[in-house]
Formats: sequence, C-alpha cells, structure tokens
Amino acid sequence: MKITATIITLNEERNIARAIESLRCADEILIVDSGSTDRTMELAEKLGVRVMEAGWLGYAAQKNRAAEHASHEWILSLDADEALSEALEAEIWNLKKTGPEFDAYTMPRLARYLGRWIYHSGWYPDRKVRLYHRDQAKWVGDFVHESVQARGRLGHLQSNILHFTCDSLSEHVKTMDRYTTLAAQELAARKVKVPLSRLIVDPAWTFLKTYFLQRGFLDGPEGLTIAHMAAFYTFLKYSKARNMS
Repeated sequence: MKITATIITLNEERNIARAIESLRCADEILIVDSGSTDRTMELAEKLGVRVMEAGWLGYAAQKNRAAEHASHEWILSLDADEALSEALEAEIWNLKKTGPEFDAYTMPRLARYLGRWIYHSGWYPDRKVRLYHRDQAKWVGDFVHESVQARGRLGHLQSNILHFTCDSLSEHVKTMDRYTTLAAQELAARKVKVPLSRLIVDPAWTFLKTYFLQRGFLDGPEGLTIAHMAAFYTFLKYSKARNMS
C-alpha cells in the first residue's frame, strides 16, 4: 500500500510546512498550486515535495486533478490548514503494514478555533473520507462543502485530523464571506427559491441548534461565538441567494 498525499494550495505560506511535516507516512507528497503569490511553493519545494501548478477548477475538481496526477493509487487528501495528528499517522503506518481491508477510510476532524480545540457545537467528530483508492472514490460538489464519494467498502480510522481554522474573528468573517457567496451560487444554480421567512427563522434555529442541541455552551466563549457566526452564515447565504435570483 503506497500512498500519495495531496494538498491543493493558494497562498498558504502560513500553513503549508505544518501540513507537509505531518505526512511522514506518505510515500509521495503532491502540492497542486493555483497561482500563489506568497512563499507557498518555495516552502514546499524546500521540504522536498513534488509541486505542480494548475489553474483553478473549483475545490472538488482541483482535488480530483491532484489525485489523477498522483504516482500511487491510494490518496491521502489534506487541506493546507490541516495536519495529521501523531496518533492518526501511527494508524496509517499500521494500515500500510497490515494492508487495507476497505476501499476508503473516514477519520474524525478536530478543529482549533480562536486558540481552543472545539469538541462540540456540531464541529466534532466531523468525520471525513480522506484516505481512498482513487479507482473507488472521487471528490464531488460543484461550489462549496466538497466531499469524497466512495463507491467501494468504507472503513473508519479512530484518530484525528487536526484542523487549524481561524485565529481571529476578522479572519472568520473574511472566510465566511467567501463561502457564503459560493453557497448562494449553488442555491441559485439549483434554482432554489428562498422566501423571506427563511431569513428570519433559519438563522435563529441555527443558533439554538448549535449552542444548545449541539452543546456549544460546553465550548466556552468560543462556542457562543461559533453559534452566532453559524447563524450569521445562514443569514448571509440566503440573503446573497435572494439577490442572485
């Protein structure tokens, strides 16, 4: 079982070294960069990984492109702001020794937000398929929230991917603006009608669900912030979608 780890990048000089250095279990690391103007590619090349430049196709298509150019059939896909935990790396080493029983594997993702690990608020365990045989799975999703769709047998690893999200509220707002635009474009492309009532009801429900039902209150002040931002995300997404229709 030989693995190519793939990472798609655009101006990720802050994160890329951490992601690469966590991938010691990979037999190859492939960076597909879509036009970085910072030191992303320089840092990646210094760490001895394979780098290719390619125009942006969208999240899912870009990750599928990376898989297609990998030297090995097994793909371990990370985002630049993620890293394998030491425990997950050990699990993958063991999997390589024993041989895979499944065609794709999920793993839980643990997020760090405003300096705190988030174990509630609907953010954990947030299982993702990230290790897969490329003949049995592919990335899907035209706009946002892309995911791996596996056709074969699905296994589950127990240790965490570490997701280093936002260090500040201003960074969160900037990211949210970009993703709500993509989410609104997806709604518009599907011709989903957004009545005014959804702008009123859905953000409030999102807050209540995140903070109370998903126990965001256990994440301290950061949990309260997450709940507010989730509600605001919902409001922005629907507002933008209404403007596009």
